[in-house]
Amino acid sequence: MYEIWLMLNIVWEIALGLWPLLLAAAVLWGILMLTAWRRAGTRWRAGLPLALGVGVLVMAVAAPLIPGWNRSTLADMGYWVDWANLLAVAAGFGAVAVAFAWPLSAMRQGLAQR
Repeated sequence: MYEIWLMLNIVWEIALGLWPLLLAAAVLWGILMLTAWRRAGTRWRAGLPLALGVGVLVMAVAAPLIPGWNRSTLADMGYWVDWANLLAVAAGFGAVAVAFAWPLSAMRQGLAQR
């Protein structure tokens, strides 16, 4: 349990250093969602497959890059918690990609239908 708590503390400390960027991303995402929600013809369900594909692609690209961002390597990861942390952070990047891609692809699907 200690390892999981340590992992969460590390992620929290990284987020504290990036809070202005995270705040700007949250505001941008809110504006994007509001724009998509108000636009007539937005097809949320039709835009989901493309958004999920973008999320999987971002996760696959981010996973091998994340250790380098933390001044580490994949060879340094010898414990299961390290791998769990890597996959969780990569999944977080993928989830953010889905969150931004979904309203964009939903609006795009609405335009393509016209």
